[in-house]
Amino acid sequence: MIDARILPLQRAGLQPIAGLLARRGVRADVISLIGFLAGLGAFIGLCFGAWLLALALVLCNRVLDGLDGAVARIQGPTDRGAYLDIALDMVFYALIPLGFAVQAPAIHALPAAVLIVSFVGTGSSFLAFSAVAAKRGKRAPEFPTKGIYYAGGLAEGFETIAVFVAMCLFPGNFPVIAYGFAALCALTTVIRWRQGWAAFSGAEK
Repeated sequence: MIDARILPLQRAGLQPIAGLLARRGVRADVISLIGFLAGLGAFIGLCFGAWLLALALVLCNRVLDGLDGAVARIQGPTDRGAYLDIALDMVFYALIPLGFAVQAPAIHALPAAVLIVSFVGTGSSFLAFSAVAAKRGKRAPEFPTKGIYYAGGLAEGFETIAVFVAMCLFPGNFPVIAYGFAALCALTTVIRWRQGWAAFSGAEK
C-alpha cells in the first residue's frame, strides 16, 4: 500500500553502499542469493523458536533485497536479476509462516496454512497481472525501476515485512496476526482480480 512512497527513501539510503559494492565488482545476483540464504536462516531460527535471531535475519533479507536492486541499477539491470528477485521473494514469504508451523504445529499449523494460501492469492494475481501487462507493453509508473510490472494493493512488501516483524516480536499472537493479515491479503487478491478483469477486458492494444 505504501511501497511506492518509501522506495525513494530506500534507494537514497542504500545508494552509498550499493556504489561501494558495485565498484568492487559485487554482482547484484550474488547479493540476491545471499539475501535468500538469510531468509532461509530466518526460517530455521523460527523452527527452533529463536525469535530475535529470526527477526534479525528477516531484516537482513529485506536490506539485501533492496541492495541488490540498487547495485543492479548501477551495473545495469538484467532479466535474470528481475527473475531472481521475484522468484526468491515468493519462497521467502512462504518460509516465514512455515517456520512458525514447524515450531508449534498444534497451534500454528492452521493459521500458517491459511496465510500461505493467501500469499498464493496475492502472488499469483500479482504475477498474472504482470505477465499480461508486459505482453501489452504496459509499465507501472509508480515503480519505474522495477524489472516487471508491479500491481499495487493493500498488502504489499512493506506491510508483509511489518507483519513478519510483529510475529517475531509477539510469537504468542501468531495465530491472530496470521489470520488478520490473511484477510487483508484476500482482499488484495480480490482487488487485483477486479483490476485485471477491467484492465484486460477490451481488445489487445
